[in-house]
Amino acid sequence: MENVPEDLMEQMVGLAIGYGLNVVWAILILILGFWIAGRAQAFAAKKLIKIDRFDETLAGFVSSLVKYLIMAFTVIAVLGQFGVETTSLVALLGAAGLAVGLALQGTLSNVAAGVMLLLFRPFKIGDFVEVAGQSGSIKGINLFTTEMATGDNVQIIVPNSEVWGGAVKNYSYHEKRRVDLVIGVGYDDDLNVARTSIMETIEADSRSLSDPVPLVAVTELADSSVNFVVRVWCLNADYWPLKFELMKAIKERLDKDGLSIPYPQHDVHLIGDQSS
Repeated sequence: MENVPEDLMEQMVGLAIGYGLNVVWAILILILGFWIAGRAQAFAAKKLIKIDRFDETLAGFVSSLVKYLIMAFTVIAVLGQFGVETTSLVALLGAAGLAVGLALQGTLSNVAAGVMLLLFRPFKIGDFVEVAGQSGSIKGINLFTTEMATGDNVQIIVPNSEVWGGAVKNYSYHEKRRVDLVIGVGYDDDLNVARTSIMETIEADSRSLSDPVPLVAVTELADSSVNFVVRVWCLNADYWPLKFELMKAIKERLDKDGLSIPYPQHDVHLIGDQSS
């Protein structure tokens, strides 16, 4: 080092000190940025969960997005300490993001639809719904797909874009549902007696509600029967048990009262051989 000129030595020392300071500042920025990112993620998740109708899954997604955005800006700031032109880097990342977005537009549409489902909540876990031509109970909602299970416990996975882009029929949304039945009696039967029998059968079941009032009315003069339309309101959870039990109970009551429930019949007339 004795042959090194003094002014060159000073330049080398200055460069080493400057580079060392840049490394120190970069490490400090990196540590501070990552610490802030973690704290921001926890803070965002905590605040979002407290918001009414804000799904926990969406809160986790948004808080993670906040974390990674802060980390990305931290990395850009670190590169700036070493003289990297961050403007061109941001433009490059933007172009890359656009290319990835175009390549994954189907996946991104599912993500967007998942966010909308989690925000507006047209259904929740456990609801029985009909969406995208499928019927079943909702088992899970994530950012890409909605998981359902049929009545016989078959799993159905539906892309979120198909769920959000079509009509949603939610059978579990309202507290009350209406049971609709069609009961036929014979043309020779007394319609007033039949109506009274059906109404008393409805009132005898504690699951049937008095408000709205049950309806039993003649709706059709069919080929072989006079048809009554029966409309009974019940709690959502009692819909299927009440419907099944009413069918059985009405049949038994009509039999007891001597009223008939006609069924299709065919009379066959045999014409003998006229030549014999």
